[in-house]
Amino acid sequence: MITISAFKWVPDFAQGQVRDLRARWALEEAGLPYKARLLEQGDQDKPDYRALQPFGQVPILEEDGLILFESGAIVLYVGERSETLLPKDVGSRVRTTQWLIAALNSIEPFVMNVAAIDLFHANEEWARQHRPATVDIVQSRLSALSKSLGDKLYLDGDRFTAGDLMMTTVLRIMKRTDIVTSDKRLAAYLERCTARSAFKRALDAQIGDFKVAA
Repeated sequence: MITISAFKWVPDFAQGQVRDLRARWALEEAGLPYKARLLEQGDQDKPDYRALQPFGQVPILEEDGLILFESGAIVLYVGERSETLLPKDVGSRVRTTQWLIAALNSIEPFVMNVAAIDLFHANEEWARQHRPATVDIVQSRLSALSKSLGDKLYLDGDRFTAGDLMMTTVLRIMKRTDIVTSDKRLAAYLERCTARSAFKRALDAQIGDFKVAA
């Protein structure tokens, strides 16, 4: 059975956001059973874990001797077994990969800049001065994303793919602000993706693990 590493506990603001959610969601969409390997605080820095994940992050996927880290790589690996996530048609397949990488490279770093200010530096003067410009950059990226989405249901048309899965998890990082939801098109897109039963199961599983540890 597939095993996904996850933290046993994180602060409240991080619950529902930790990146093992991406792997869980992909596995739920693919209909593949898995179990969670829950890490105590400090486990991620131990030599045995660092041998599998050199940066001490979650998730890692373990299956039949295969060890894989980075959420994007894991989602694509799972997608190989799910046409829902990774279509067989070559054009759709590469566009799905394109959007998954765009979520991680063209949107997430700028979203995380704002999140870092809001969560860790909100009371610092430099952060208050820097935040407006940081938000402007994110809004510019999101405006381009919204324009590309247009009237489509999903990024590549009428079907949900791994690109949408990854983009949704990135956009959710901004859930404590109206930066995403102020764009009606992106707000509807986000609601549409998170309404999927597979997402709800994945989120419930992650939150459930935190509740058990509380």
